[in-house]
Amino acid sequence: MKKKCLTPFISFLPLIFFINFVWAGGPVQLRILYLNDFHGFAEPYQPVGSPEKLGGIAFLAEEVNRLRKERPTLLLAAGDMIQGNPWANLFEGRSTIEVMNAMDFFAMVLGNHEFDFGQEVLKKRIQEARFPILAANVQGMSDIKPYVLKEIAGLKIAIVGLITEETPTSTDPKNVKGLAFNSMIDSAQKVMQELGDQPDLVIFLSHLGLQADRRLAQEVKEIQVIVGGHTHTRIENPIQVNETLIVQAWEHAKVLGVLDLTIQDRKVIKYEGKLVVIRPDKFRPDPVVAEIVDRYKRQTASILDEVIGEALLDLDSKGSRYQETNLGNLIADILRKETQADVALINGGTIRADILKGPIRMKDVLSVLPFSNYPVLLKVNGQELKAIFEYGISDPDGTSGRFPQVSGIQFTYSPMYPVGQRITNIRVGGKPLDSMAWYTMATLDFLAAGGDGYLVLKDIIEKGEKDSAQNHRVLLFDSSRKVSDLVTGYTKEKKQISASVDGRIQKEK
Repeated sequence: MKKKCLTPFISFLPLIFFINFVWAGGPVQLRILYLNDFHGFAEPYQPVGSPEKLGGIAFLAEEVNRLRKERPTLLLAAGDMIQGNPWANLFEGRSTIEVMNAMDFFAMVLGNHEFDFGQEVLKKRIQEARFPILAANVQGMSDIKPYVLKEIAGLKIAIVGLITEETPTSTDPKNVKGLAFNSMIDSAQKVMQELGDQPDLVIFLSHLGLQADRRLAQEVKEIQVIVGGHTHTRIENPIQVNETLIVQAWEHAKVLGVLDLTIQDRKVIKYEGKLVVIRPDKFRPDPVVAEIVDRYKRQTASILDEVIGEALLDLDSKGSRYQETNLGNLIADILRKETQADVALINGGTIRADILKGPIRMKDVLSVLPFSNYPVLLKVNGQELKAIFEYGISDPDGTSGRFPQVSGIQFTYSPMYPVGQRITNIRVGGKPLDSMAWYTMATLDFLAAGGDGYLVLKDIIEKGEKDSAQNHRVLLFDSSRKVSDLVTGYTKEKKQISASVDGRIQKEK
């Protein structure tokens, strides 16, 4: 008797079994791949203190390809993707969006630095993206969606975006004019109420920072997963707050975050998370992404690869958000010299990369100073000068970018004293500060506009504009040269560059 062929029927068994398993409320496996604070670092690089190169978005993309084959997967980005490195900046983020489209990202939350090129450019990037760009707590830009709700592997998944409420002070204020950045808690609760019982899984894409993520998890308990960014935190294993899992994947595509979930009856019954370190000598590049990276790199090579000088030692940005650094001193010294000021102030958060010992190329300077900051020279009295730096050291833990890098001034401070009364032994040009004397201070137009919360500077300028007796507070606004141009010119002139930490800012123990 001729046997019947069962092969077609058997081939459908896994699919039938899976569908019935989901319908029956059985456990479902889902993988979340994530990165944050990419800042356009498309190529591998060697951070100060690292024995090897890390990162490279093409290498990360190939690892994404491999991990996607194993189970249903979401690829998510937690903000600050399009701005930072010259590879992205010279194209106002278009290069990053093209790479993200090729990698098939599922969703992205806005980061504060997505606004650095202005709202019109951001709208273009949003229109180019083949994935939704989210921020539930932003009002005034219709292109931004609060959340997306889609079905994957039989699960209804809601992905909600939240951006830091401090965005108006962490980008140039003109870039967010007309926009409102609402309370993260109020916005989250509003979205959860709107979603109701629709989703089986709620994921918040957060560009709030780890501390704010913890608070969000404590106050909005219905959130199952928070994929975070903003603080560049390397969370090796998921943090659990109540029933919420919090993850974050460091910075610059040096690691890929992996979170594997098993979900049943709208609950995460099992999870496992890790960070995969992207070592270019151990991974193969994705050919499509590698072609995009190389294409944009070729367009900028003649500019970025020009050698303009030599660093005689490592110029280190690490710690610029909470302590004096040799690279911070160098930039502040150049700013003071070029403006002939008594004192110079830059914020630690404006310094974004290191310069290693050896040849200095244009791309190194533009990686260190990626923002379009221009020199401003102000007239301030001694009392105001102290108030400016009191604000600067009011966050000594470095969670913001306000910590001062200085030139022409030395002071000691104690974090044990009340805010506004922490500085002692302040000296300008080697002499004790005279509270009644007038001084010239060079800074960035970003800070002069109140950026990083320096409202004391903004108030000084506005007071001078309103009161004729206080007039002429702004002595110079040089819109023809960026601060990065000043550093480039200085490096070309001196050829060999070095700098040290020499006790300009000392913390009492």
